[in-house]
Amino acid sequence: MAAAKKAVLGPLVGAVDQGTSSTRFLVFNSKTAELLSHHQVEIKQEFPREGWVEQDPKEILQSVYECIEKTCEKLGQLNIDISNIKAIGVSNQRETTVVWDKLTGEPLYNAVVWLDLRTQSTVENLSKRIPGNNNFVKSKTGLPLSTYFSAVKLRWLLDNVRKFQKAVEENRALFGTIDSWLIWSLTGGINGGVHCTDVTNASRTMLFNIHSLEWDKELCEFFGIPMEILPSVRSSSEIYGLMKAGALEGVPISGCLGDQSAALVGQMCFQDGQAKNTYGTGCFLLCNTGHKCVFSEHGLLTTVAYKLGRDKPVYYALEGSVAIAGAVIRWLRDNLGIIKSSEEIEKLAKEVGTSYGCYFVPAFSGLYAPYWEPSARGIICGLTQFTNKCHIAFAALEAVCFQTREILDAMNRDCGIPLSHLQVDGGMTSNKILMQLQADILYIPVVKPSMPETTALGAAMAAGAAEGVGVWSLEPEDLSAVTMERFEPQINAEESEIRYSTWKKAVMKSIGWVTTQSPESGDPSIFCSLPLGFFIVSSMVMLIGARYLSGIP
Repeated sequence: MAAAKKAVLGPLVGAVDQGTSSTRFLVFNSKTAELLSHHQVEIKQEFPREGWVEQDPKEILQSVYECIEKTCEKLGQLNIDISNIKAIGVSNQRETTVVWDKLTGEPLYNAVVWLDLRTQSTVENLSKRIPGNNNFVKSKTGLPLSTYFSAVKLRWLLDNVRKFQKAVEENRALFGTIDSWLIWSLTGGINGGVHCTDVTNASRTMLFNIHSLEWDKELCEFFGIPMEILPSVRSSSEIYGLMKAGALEGVPISGCLGDQSAALVGQMCFQDGQAKNTYGTGCFLLCNTGHKCVFSEHGLLTTVAYKLGRDKPVYYALEGSVAIAGAVIRWLRDNLGIIKSSEEIEKLAKEVGTSYGCYFVPAFSGLYAPYWEPSARGIICGLTQFTNKCHIAFAALEAVCFQTREILDAMNRDCGIPLSHLQVDGGMTSNKILMQLQADILYIPVVKPSMPETTALGAAMAAGAAEGVGVWSLEPEDLSAVTMERFEPQINAEESEIRYSTWKKAVMKSIGWVTTQSPESGDPSIFCSLPLGFFIVSSMVMLIGARYLSGIP
């Protein structure tokens, strides 16, 4: 019998979407932006000490290969010819820091994840060296000095990991964010791998001058980082190198964007003033500010949005970053065990339809925008004997929405023109209760694309549009129209404001938990950084018993 004829769909573009919780590979039709197939693998997070968050760079790399292979198999089953994949884009969790040996290709330490807090004492020591009247770090990078960014993680590795120190001394060490590690490995690794990053990822290291678009010598000297370990900085859309192994060997890697910039591109926020909010492990609201750097007066970051071609202009964005969004759902599943899967939270929240006065501030890694308060820790307050796991599930979803309200308010004050609606994307947007809550708490419509994979789409668009590939047009008239789902506010403005002001009261109670230094490591003291679970379980035992919380009769 003759073999089934392969479907002809025109040029296809693949996208690696390497996030904090999972890795995915997705393939799009470049003419219609239709998602044809994908595969996803969950990534382990390691917590070797309180406040430390690590991942295995080799596991991340292996997950990328696995996702590519499985997606190609699925395309084969759909009779889609993988030789039509003309380019690959990379989108990645930002700031997460990888160091490796360029001679062996082996990581010199686990990846230190963006959420990691071990560098708090490093940040405090460095902040004493910045003149109060000349914050040159913020003016050059757009970023506050924080545990969040790569430079302080790299400084910690240089101070504490002998294996890395030795590799630096012997000129064997390379540094990169996840995109650099993946591109270097996929383009050959020890056999000629390309050591590069793009402007969006570079702008999150705190070593990159966002005005000159170069690594900054003064910043590198301030943090004590040798410049020879840094990757070369490229635009977000150009051919970096070719895949050297696997089903897509020979295909160019030609797009690279930090995940939030990729989502901005995927949501087609190409005009000054357009904004999007992505609900992933954290929550990230970005507003395109065009060719000008806008510096926030209200706790937001100034960052590079994208540069879609070597000779194309750079675009900037204001960003509100929330550390814990989807991560709070994973925490309820893995740490408290009150849900068995992330999808279950919607069912629990729907059962009660209210938090019944319970407020959850998930400040597991301190508070990011607009507070930048590392002393904060997670709290649940407003508990009564009536409170059960459904109310806590509802409060967890509300927490994501309240945090978004705080950064949206800050953005409206900085921009001067309030957003009339909020474009949203990310895994959590499939939760309809969350989306309705968000519209109610913001008191503006929330608009969600019917195809929520905008982060991967943005990376694919950048890759397909690259010079030398040219299969994806970014001209406004050529961009595909996107079907949207719209959520309108359903409560009155007064009720929305009362709930928001109570949330802010809860936030104030979360601040100042960590007040002393541990004599061992200079990290927050053991007592003051007791896991949130300790306080919850203690409260629940006194009020209603741990068995009742778990739903056990």
